[in-house]
Amino acid sequence: MARLRSGMDLILPPDAHEVAHHRLHVSITNTRTRKNLLVSSFSSREDLIQVLLASSFIPVYAGLRPVQYKGQKWMDGGLTNSLPILPGGRTVTVSPFSGRLDISPRDRGQLDLYVNISNQDIMLSVANLVRLQQALFPPSKGKLQGLHQRGFADAVQFLRRESWFEDRA
Repeated sequence: MARLRSGMDLILPPDAHEVAHHRLHVSITNTRTRKNLLVSSFSSREDLIQVLLASSFIPVYAGLRPVQYKGQKWMDGGLTNSLPILPGGRTVTVSPFSGRLDISPRDRGQLDLYVNISNQDIMLSVANLVRLQQALFPPSKGKLQGLHQRGFADAVQFLRRESWFEDRA
């Protein structure tokens, strides 16, 4: 968590909380009540950083002490709701796991069996088990670049399917 914090300190501009205000929605889970909270209002840069750290905290994997935010302890919102849907407009759903989402890998030749995990329908497949392992233990830089390219292609495919993509000659 300390490395993540220092990375955020280096990358985020001084006005990041103003830029993100009501544009970024971050899902966190209260460790005591196990209730999910979607945060989109950030009073300061430090407030934004604390919410981002909380959303990245997976117990044991990321440490033993949850992140403090507004006097309470929080952890990754994906543990209770990995696919929050915003109340207004259309929410584009994105996941690194193959499933019933707008943008995700499409596993071919698999049984059409799904499991709902934290509000997300995930396909039961060997490829998704590999993706879970890669999420917890990132592969080499070359492999990550390949995954990035595949995700980019999946996003472009979705944008074209929805007629939201403009090809430029």
